[in-house]
Amino acid sequence: MSAHAVIAPLEPSASLTVEKVLSVHHWNEHLFSFTITRPQSFRFRSGEFVMIGLQGDNGKPLLRAYSVASPAYAEELEFLSIKVPDGPLTSKLQQIQPGDEIYLGRKPTGTLVTDAVKPGRRLFLIGTGTGLAPWMSIIRDPEVYDLFNQVIVAHSVRKVSDLAYRELLENKLCDDPLCDSAAAEQLYYVPTVTQEDFHTRDRIGKLIADGRLFTGTAPAQFDPEHDRVMLCGSMAFIKDMGALLEAQGFTEGSNAHPGDYVIERAFVG
Repeated sequence: MSAHAVIAPLEPSASLTVEKVLSVHHWNEHLFSFTITRPQSFRFRSGEFVMIGLQGDNGKPLLRAYSVASPAYAEELEFLSIKVPDGPLTSKLQQIQPGDEIYLGRKPTGTLVTDAVKPGRRLFLIGTGTGLAPWMSIIRDPEVYDLFNQVIVAHSVRKVSDLAYRELLENKLCDDPLCDSAAAEQLYYVPTVTQEDFHTRDRIGKLIADGRLFTGTAPAQFDPEHDRVMLCGSMAFIKDMGALLEAQGFTEGSNAHPGDYVIERAFVG
């Protein structure tokens, strides 16, 4: 970890507030999460994203879209980020410490929300890498367990240490005062690691093909009539999964027109 940089005081604007970093957790050498203060006026739906950032070298805000990993009711805002050594923002962001200031956009938005999918029985939250972040927001929101009978989180990463929040997910949110009882019965966690030894080592597509994605639930395949799917991850992953779902009769949804599956188009272009 490089030395902590001294960051000049930030100034709020019409589109940005200035918040305080409350905590930072480094999962491994290229993945970290952090929490910041939440403005009293900040409202969002679990699964949405918002712009966050720091001051750039030119003195102007350097911003990037991040999914909020905390649920809509949380008093703090949580985010999950990769560390890019030469990244304009993440090279600085990975050095933040409690007490530092950070920019927060005033207008969260996004389609990875339950409003954008039709009612159903099973909700599949499928992501790669930091694509887990919006799922951490959704599964800690009690409403999702009223809307769906079963909630399945599938997370594909390269290394075992990339499985952020693994213990929390394996324990089915056992210490969560609002969701622990519902999650104990309705939440399913399917982690898979592609480049290290692990009990599941295949990509998501293989888990769908051989039925392992559906372990503990039924049927052991997608059902467009009753299943709803949210996707978040790399562009290639999103396109492949979207094509697979479309071929099985799923229709893409949006905030204006709820469908069978949704992606975050702001992240994939």
